[in-house]
Amino acid sequence: MTHPPRLRPEDRADFAAAVDLALGTADIRDALAADPGGLTTADLRADALARADALAAAAAEPYRVYLSLRGAARRETPPGGAGGLLPALAVLTPLVAGTSAAALLLVGGVLRAARASGPLPGSLAAAGWTLALVAALSGLVALAALLRTALRRDAVPPAPDQVEHARRVWRQALLDHGVLPHLRHLLASRPEAAITPRSPADTLTPCPARARKDTTPCSD
Repeated sequence: MTHPPRLRPEDRADFAAAVDLALGTADIRDALAADPGGLTTADLRADALARADALAAAAAEPYRVYLSLRGAARRETPPGGAGGLLPALAVLTPLVAGTSAAALLLVGGVLRAARASGPLPGSLAAAGWTLALVAALSGLVALAALLRTALRRDAVPPAPDQVEHARRVWRQALLDHGVLPHLRHLLASRPEAAITPRSPADTLTPCPARARKDTTPCSD
């Protein structure tokens, strides 16, 4: 069974906003007014914030989608400086190491052919073979980096409005399935509150002006 993702620190402000929106719902306000000696708005808010992770689990799937899109959008823009330096090093290292290896092996071979005395010919040849190995390994790393870059470019990054839509869907699910049911359960345990659940305020679609003049529910 997949565990719900824990609420990230940067998303706790959105959770608090959902709690405030729930506390402003008509049935919550009416229940609090009907029991002035009981729970207060501050009590309900503190309780919901203390149970943030548990309440956020009720909207785990929309939150997982939102985190995935947000992470993909952030990975698409690498930080400056290092982002351009590393690919350049990956390409230049094999070239420099290969060129140096060829030069050292050539000089060492010439000295050996000339029957030069001393350890210099052997040292040049050993250094040349070492650089040849470095060139081969760095070439494989550069190839893997190029393939990875090509694959990432083929993937279409999520647009900012997609990420924002996923955030709004998550906040609505958090309100409908996590925060509001919890607050209503707390108030229902006090008979004096006499809570009557109503449709929650929609965070995605504002209520049209005509709804303030009659009792017709807001709809798209």
